[in-house]
Amino acid sequence: MHRPTVDVYEADATGYAARRGVQREQRVAAFASALGDGLRLDLGCGPGHYLALLGRPAVAVDAAAAMVRVARAAAGDVPGVRADLADLPFGRAAFDGVWASKAHQHLPAAELPLALADVHRVLRVGGRFDLTVFAAGPGSPTVEEVSTVESGDDLPGRLFTWWDPDQLRLVVEAAGFEVASLELVGAPHQARNLRIEITALARRALPDHVGPGMRLLCCGLNPSLHAADAGVGYVTGSNRFWRAMAQAGLATWDRDPRHLARVDRIGMTDLVKRPTARADELSTGEYREGVERLAELCRWLRPGAVAVVGLAGWRAAVDRRAAVGWQPDPLGGVPVYVLPSTSGLNAGTSLDDLVAHLRAAAAGPT
Repeated sequence: MHRPTVDVYEADATGYAARRGVQREQRVAAFASALGDGLRLDLGCGPGHYLALLGRPAVAVDAAAAMVRVARAAAGDVPGVRADLADLPFGRAAFDGVWASKAHQHLPAAELPLALADVHRVLRVGGRFDLTVFAAGPGSPTVEEVSTVESGDDLPGRLFTWWDPDQLRLVVEAAGFEVASLELVGAPHQARNLRIEITALARRALPDHVGPGMRLLCCGLNPSLHAADAGVGYVTGSNRFWRAMAQAGLATWDRDPRHLARVDRIGMTDLVKRPTARADELSTGEYREGVERLAELCRWLRPGAVAVVGLAGWRAAVDRRAAVGWQPDPLGGVPVYVLPSTSGLNAGTSLDDLVAHLRAAAAGPT
């Protein structure tokens, strides 16, 4: 979270509670009804305005301890937890639904993918995710700004990310969700105050683990079903990816993509997001669409380089004569290194070879 924004909420939780209220009660009711008696998470609960409508059982989470205290006072039957939106202290598939109203808008744009990956982690497959953030003006790109008194904010000093709806949809989908609906809500003459309301369902999928300042972005061909279920790429013991990353000095924790992105500054994604039992279930068209998505991701987050793990997919999507190593053309302005597959079935490539390839990719083109 943006620490100065949290500090603003810590200082005036009670006043904020008095000045704000519930919006779109029918949407809250639809969320509560869809969950039945399932466990729901009010993520970024603020002073707890929505807790009375969200149904039970519920858990309230906010980054500001003062907000958690106010929320618990308003709804004493709900456990309250102070936690960062991008580092939730819950186990995998712990919740049936997550309600997040105007909390993730306080994250810098490039930090949203990891935060949504954590939402996906704590949701069961098929679980419902309702997200609300503010929209940028019509035709405007995603932009970040810190509010001031002059901008009309009664709580100045807060970071706001104003999202382009189309970009936000792509980020949510890459986090492992199927977007069921996306609406722009508010007064049309106040375009800057329009809200983006997304309802999405958690798919059996492996989210992107990407963020700002990546020195390297590792891109697989597509996740296996095991990887999607575990939330970790290359999770099986027969795959040598994590061993090679460790020996190359690139991964300091084993099979932890969140630590890899946050601490080691290496992201993970896939050309094709659809998980399959075998890579040969993918079509050439899926690979080519995946390359376009990867190019957009590179243009947005600007990693130092992209390491594509698996020559076959790159040949299918880009260049059927491609060879292992640096490719002649960048992708989204970012240099591309293609590695052999790290699968244990690829007996022609040793672990030492994979380590050397990963080191070369991380070092960048000469």
